Amino acid sequence: MSVAGVIVDDHGRALLIKRRDNGHWEPPGGVVEAGETLPDALAREVLEETGLKIDTSTAALTGVYQNMADLVVSMVFRCRAIAGQPTTGDETKALHWATRDEATTLADEAYSIRVLDALDAAPPPAIRAHDGVKLV
Repeated sequence: MSVAGVIVDDHGRALLIKRRDNGHWEPPGGVVEAGETLPDALAREVLEETGLKIDTSTAALTGVYQNMADLVVSMVFRCRAIAGQPTTGDETKALHWATRDEATTLADEAYSIRVLDALDAAPPPAIRAHDGVKLV
């Protein structure tokens, strides 16, 4: 199980990270650790990868994404930053506040759809399957 946070700013842009391990652009997130709640994992992953603290009490589930190749399920939440400054770190090579169009250009389809679903934030949450790159 993994979580990701689509942090949306006052201009309707989403914060994407460029990962150090594979160079891909995607929302910040990662694996939920043993004994960790989903909100705690979300807050930890976002802080580790962006330097931003988020308000998990207002984070909204916007999608559930199943990676059919790696057998990973990721829950994605729309959230807002409440403290900190965007910064790179051990896992993050670059950060970019992306518009809808930029998200679809920068990120693979399996990750850009997460951003678009979060920006749209229409209930109920989206449920999608992918192969790690493309939707299936």
